[in-house]
Amino acid sequence: MKELVEYIVKSLVENPDKVKVSTEEESEKVTILNIEVDSNDLGKVIGKGGKIANSIRTIVKSASAKSKKRFIVKINEVK
Repeated sequence: MKELVEYIVKSLVENPDKVKVSTEEESEKVTILNIEVDSNDLGKVIGKGGKIANSIRTIVKSASAKSKKRFIVKINEVK
């Protein structure tokens, strides 16, 4: 799942080398995916009104349906 999210986000931004996807917390049923992007690309990943961020979350939810595991996607800027 991490690779899928990384591929999607890297194709959206201008600085794909600054994209970092990591698992913040992992348990049997829930995994938190933390996406870090450059501050200039944050708006491109979130989108107008959060539409792109919601689309990424929908894709992750659909892809994880068979594994019966819940993924939470968080988006942050690189510090």
